[in-house]
Amino acid sequence: MNLHQLRFVREAVRQNYNLTDAAKALFTSQPGVSKAIIELEEELGVDIFTRHGKRIRGLTEPGRLVLQSVELIMQEIDSLKRIGKEYAAQDSGSFTIATTHTQARYTLPKVVQAFMVKFPKVRLSLLQGNPQQIAEMVQRDQADLCIATESIAGVTGLVTLPCYQWEHVVVVPPDHPLLRSKQPTLEEIAAFPIITYDGAFAGRSKIDHAFSLRGLKLDVLLEAIDADVIKTYVELGMGIGIIAGMAFDAERDKNLRAIPVGHLFGMNVSRVAVKQGAYLRSYIYTFIELLAPTLNRKLIEQAMSGEKDNYEL
Repeated sequence: MNLHQLRFVREAVRQNYNLTDAAKALFTSQPGVSKAIIELEEELGVDIFTRHGKRIRGLTEPGRLVLQSVELIMQEIDSLKRIGKEYAAQDSGSFTIATTHTQARYTLPKVVQAFMVKFPKVRLSLLQGNPQQIAEMVQRDQADLCIATESIAGVTGLVTLPCYQWEHVVVVPPDHPLLRSKQPTLEEIAAFPIITYDGAFAGRSKIDHAFSLRGLKLDVLLEAIDADVIKTYVELGMGIGIIAGMAFDAERDKNLRAIPVGHLFGMNVSRVAVKQGAYLRSYIYTFIELLAPTLNRKLIEQAMSGEKDNYEL
């Protein structure tokens, strides 16, 4: 048994059981991957994969248990490598953050700027996607951490901690009739075409839920993943926008006005998530502290050790 065999098993599953794609991802040959997997099965005395002819189709029952062990072993190998790198260079290395567009555009710039002042030798990468995609990036070790709203809280294998609270705002042109209401009702909002986020982003589920509870039709004219896009179409007079409060800047958005609507859709919590059991380099702890000053290394380590339910905003 060797590490190459374990990597081949893991990558075969990640590539949806396509050995050609697995071989490409690992820069090796498809016959070599197939042979290594067969040799591992023979050594273990069980079939890891179900097959149709020469093609693998899925995991067997013992194969699922084998995969769990493989993931744990490979995670420990990765942790050993990170430990070596950290002590070889305390203030340099690579750091990959997976996040949504809203976080990358409106929350992270000042945090990233402060981080790079402290750690100028760190190579920082930002990956963007919807909450499910960025959570999978952390699960698959493609990113060190991810940042999104509550939707990442229940993802298997991740430890999540709250960073900060925010509420939605309705954005309208300066002469819009909704501005005459200090606290607009859902009925008043429902009277206008709505431009807001795609269903996977920025607390959209809370908006849908609020309208559903009142039996009101949500007339969504346009969905987008980018608040700037939403604001652009509001400025054109196509409807009213519902965006994250952090995405509105009175100085920058001079042609719009914002109406807080937390009383209708509730408060949202942005969270940071890391992989359970992962080894975090010291500068990753610093980044999290810059992102959420209420967090510190001790709290993060407690969460990593299984005490994550003891801390909320």
